[in-house]
Amino acid sequence: MTLILGIETATKNCSVALFKDGVLMAEKQHMADGYTHAEQLTLFIEEVVNSAAISLKDVDAVALSKGPGSYTGLRIGTSTAKGLCYALEIPLLAISTLKAMAFAMTESKKSAIYCPMIDARRMEVFSALFDKNNKEIRGVQADVVHEKTYAEFLENEVLFFGDGALKCKEIINHKNAKFIEGIFPSAKDIGILANTKFENKEFEDVAYFEPFYLKDFVAGKKSV
Repeated sequence: MTLILGIETATKNCSVALFKDGVLMAEKQHMADGYTHAEQLTLFIEEVVNSAAISLKDVDAVALSKGPGSYTGLRIGTSTAKGLCYALEIPLLAISTLKAMAFAMTESKKSAIYCPMIDARRMEVFSALFDKNNKEIRGVQADVVHEKTYAEFLENEVLFFGDGALKCKEIINHKNAKFIEGIFPSAKDIGILANTKFENKEFEDVAYFEPFYLKDFVAGKKSV
């Protein structure tokens, strides 16, 4: 039996899940207008572990949604995951946020191509494209969205989803472009991918691991 604790903080959804052999046992998540991960994440971990009637010492690995996404959110998730791995002397597993979103969608919706999108402000999104078997057919990019951005893939049906897809719906006007609203990254979606990595011993170096930001952090100006 393998117990894996999943952490997702790449967007405004703060999410924690616990899996036994890849099967969801318990989860806790909250979507806020701002980033409340620093206040909520450790509390969510405690709640999930308690609801499953186990101890943190029973956990075999921590699986972290590694990005792309919010710089602040990813930093908080990474520092928490590293702290747990060091304290419990267990391995760290890193799961692509977009790959996990696409994998979950293939379980519920049929399409030729899946395009998870994370809002990156203005008309920019972080996205990648996957086939029905969760195989990446175009790597992760920061795309400035216009009507031709995904034209080469729209010979087949493309399912766009995630918090970045909503602002693209009126711009990508094509019969093969389908959109689903209300989808966001969640720790409950990384269980099977994390369990496979655990079985294959695809562990991260806890000391040197960094999340996948994709873009450099740019600090905003402080208001006076």
